[in-house]
Amino acid sequence: MINVLLAGVGGQGTVLAAKVLAQAAAARGWQVRTAETIGMAQRGGNVTSHVRMGDGGEEVLSSLITPGTADMVIALEPGEAARALPYLAPGGVLVTATTAIQPVTAALASQPYRAAEVVANLANSLQAQALAEAAKASDAEAVEATGEGAPADAQAPGVEGYPVPLFVPVDDAALERELGPGSRKSLNMMLLAVAVAQNRVPLTLEEVKAAVEACVKPQFVAMNMKAIDHAAQAYG
Repeated sequence: MINVLLAGVGGQGTVLAAKVLAQAAAARGWQVRTAETIGMAQRGGNVTSHVRMGDGGEEVLSSLITPGTADMVIALEPGEAARALPYLAPGGVLVTATTAIQPVTAALASQPYRAAEVVANLANSLQAQALAEAAKASDAEAVEATGEGAPADAQAPGVEGYPVPLFVPVDDAALERELGPGSRKSLNMMLLAVAVAQNRVPLTLEEVKAAVEACVKPQFVAMNMKAIDHAAQAYG
């Protein structure tokens, strides 16, 4: 079973990216279930899409991903990455754009949040998660060996040998400049391409492209294909 959570802001194409991912999986013959939770505003509210794929031939009984079980989180905005972080499984993959979309609350307060700080906090949080998993595993090993817990003053082990999350911050503004005017509309496909290029899910870029042709209006296919190729090459 592969669980992928996609998060973004209304208008970024989060739902379409989930649809393309689900189409690529279904074309392989996998059972797929999806679900969306949409914020209070069609544009500007937070949007989260759940995609669950039975890559081992198993039946997918539920469409919702529970916290701590997402193999991959794809975020089209760094604040939404932070919001979705509790869903990421130990050793999972977090792919996020690094350009902020300021919420109305920040504009009213005249204190915009800084994307760089959010991205840095995400990296720190993932490192802390890895260390916590290592400490938990070490304590479990001590219980199994001695029947007692690890000493209270024991140092937490390093993360070697334990599942470490993969963090891929994507400079989407740079990709947009390289691709030219209008490429911002393909941000969702750029992030999807980067995610697939990490080789953590058994899907290929060619399968994603075929899904784009099936799900996207014909006049936008070429633009999205170009964005997929460029993003995958830059972050593959």
